[in-house]
Amino acid sequence: MSEMKRYSEWMGRVVYSLISLSLAGISIAMMGAALWDIWGSLHDKTLLVKALLDAIGLIVIGMAVFDVSKFLLEEEVLRSSSTRSPAKQRATLLKFLVIIAIAVSLEALVFIFDAGKKDVADLVYPTLLLVSAVLVVVGLGVYQRLTRDERE
Repeated sequence: MSEMKRYSEWMGRVVYSLISLSLAGISIAMMGAALWDIWGSLHDKTLLVKALLDAIGLIVIGMAVFDVSKFLLEEEVLRSSSTRSPAKQRATLLKFLVIIAIAVSLEALVFIFDAGKKDVADLVYPTLLLVSAVLVVVGLGVYQRLTRDERE
């Protein structure tokens, strides 16, 4: 049975490694595309502000995807799952959700700035996105409060 478990862990690490590397490549490509768009708008003297706002959105998403890639690599490939305590698992979950909250918040701010320049009616979606990011942070606070160790 232990041979089967080792094989399963090895396969899991290989799959998570491939997923992590794929996500890292995609995030770097997104950031490169954002920089390429900025370069193109500078060179062609087209709408620079629009290109910059679009680039911010792509870079923020790319950063979030890269953080998820790094998170998967650190937690699923480099660390042994059998040695994780509940406190470590809680910290891992919190780290992952903080990454998501930051990415959603930054993306919402980019959308707010973009929509605010065009039409005020377009601010509904970005505002709801920002509210959802706040709710994620509030949920994280409630989760931390409910799961904290008794000895603290």
